[in-house]
Amino acid sequence: MKKVYIRTFGCQMNVHDSERMLGVLRREGYAPVDAPEEADLIIFNTCSIREKAEQKFYSQLGRTRRLKRDNPALKVAVAGCIAQQQGAGIREKAPYVDYVIGPQNIGRVGDAVLGTEGIFTDDNPELARSDLPAERDRSVKAWINIMYGCNNFCSYCVVPYTRGRERSRPAENILNEVKGLAADGFKEITLLGQNVNSYSGDVSFPELLSRINDIEGIERIRFVTSHPKDLGEGLVRAMRDLDKVCEHIHLPLQSGSDRVLRLMNRKYTFSEYVSKVKMLREAVPDIAITTDIIAGFPSETPDDHKATVSALQEIGFDGIFAFKYSPRPMTRAADMEGQLPDEVKSERLTEILALQDRITEARNKALQNTVQEVLVEGTSGSEPEKMTGRTRTNKIVNIAPSGSVSPGMILKIRILKANRHSLEGEVIDGA
Repeated sequence: MKKVYIRTFGCQMNVHDSERMLGVLRREGYAPVDAPEEADLIIFNTCSIREKAEQKFYSQLGRTRRLKRDNPALKVAVAGCIAQQQGAGIREKAPYVDYVIGPQNIGRVGDAVLGTEGIFTDDNPELARSDLPAERDRSVKAWINIMYGCNNFCSYCVVPYTRGRERSRPAENILNEVKGLAADGFKEITLLGQNVNSYSGDVSFPELLSRINDIEGIERIRFVTSHPKDLGEGLVRAMRDLDKVCEHIHLPLQSGSDRVLRLMNRKYTFSEYVSKVKMLREAVPDIAITTDIIAGFPSETPDDHKATVSALQEIGFDGIFAFKYSPRPMTRAADMEGQLPDEVKSERLTEILALQDRITEARNKALQNTVQEVLVEGTSGSEPEKMTGRTRTNKIVNIAPSGSVSPGMILKIRILKANRHSLEGEVIDGA
């Protein structure tokens, strides 16, 4: 049996793309390995959303040159967003790369390894109708694509150029996949899309959630990501009324400044964003809201930055993903005037992260001595003697040793201690 090593960079979408590629390769007789030195095929599934991820990929790619020299039969593939963005340019930089496979063509990875060297970066509208197999390395939680691509064209984002325009999977295909996962013992699913609110299959997104909610065996439903401009009352009602839909939403803000939001082409104002947050919290009082923030967008003034800091204080997010602005090829923001020095971006990011750490810690401490429902996922990576899981609001809980706890269980856990990024708890007797 041939062996494949896949190194994944970037978001959940990329992780799931790697699961799909491995599923396709399984049919061609490949088995996964944990080290590139053991592989007959090495795949780098890349991310180009930020420059740092791209640099990390090229550093890893450079190390395969020696492996290829020592083993000429070794095949090397570059997949993902950098593959789509740079195409043949990758092989100009690294002639030892055999295959370049864009995100819309992950299903062709089998054709690639069975055939000759090639570049697979064509637009592929059939992807949304292709039910590709997935080789998942988890037994409790699963990701499922409900749509591909993006139509929003935020001025900083390369995704519409690398993943193409929005294409939604048929609802029946999604439901059949969920039923299969339930039959295999999966308890939680996360629906993936660049903007799940604009899902346009043969039902609405809230209706899709309702149908998944009726599938026996699935206990929890999550979804990412939601665009604020498309968040409506229908989804809020679904989160309120459907018992399996978890009380957590990731709602990227990006900036608290209306001027910067216009430059970003986000299509909402800060006050409109706040009104959506109020609607969510009124309907689902215990909801946890997380967000994305970009520090140092082109021409961002000190007052714009202060508006973002003020926004974090006003809204009180449970957590954020914050990054320095990074110019990306093909995006409008890369050519905007007022590109800020890296030290300014770093200083602003540091302030944002320090503030959010305090907010997150305070929100977590409010959960001390409460009882939370936790889905056990497995052994804690930081404390192997403990099990770990997540609350319905997506907070990590490390569980005190108990011989009766195993992955897949949903337990009542008393929270004994709140840390900045996790909680500690114990199983309630009789749970």
